Amino acid sequence: DQVVGALQLAVLRGVDVRVMLPNRADHILVYLSAFSFIEDMANTGVKFYRYEPGFLHQKVLLVDDDFAAVGTANLDNRSFRLNFEITIAALDRQFASEVESMLERDFASSQLAEPDELLRRSFLFRVLVRCARLTAPVQ
Repeated sequence: DQVVGALQLAVLRGVDVRVMLPNRADHILVYLSAFSFIEDMANTGVKFYRYEPGFLHQKVLLVDDDFAAVGTANLDNRSFRLNFEITIAALDRQFASEVESMLERDFASSQLAEPDELLRRSFLFRVLVRCARLTAPVQ
């Protein structure tokens, strides 16, 4: 929830915040619980993209032209506190430029998805999303 709050505050400061989601799931609980966080950010200006080629496993943060972070940590408590995850953060223009080029290619293979479109699902799907969110702290 702290990450969601930070993203919302960034949008309010005028930051272009984009979240790329896989079009296909590898772990159904993680996939479903992500939709509950989309609901939290639906009307804040965060832009959501669906990565059309299928599954996407990258964890990347790009800030301006000179800072990038790449790693294995998901944005969840399990990754932050339990699993042995790693993320490298680099204050380096060349590295940030390479990360930006990679992200531009990925966004070119993605479709902008309105939050309403992502959330407009069946009643059963919405119930499953809420149940999955209950497991988010231990996923």
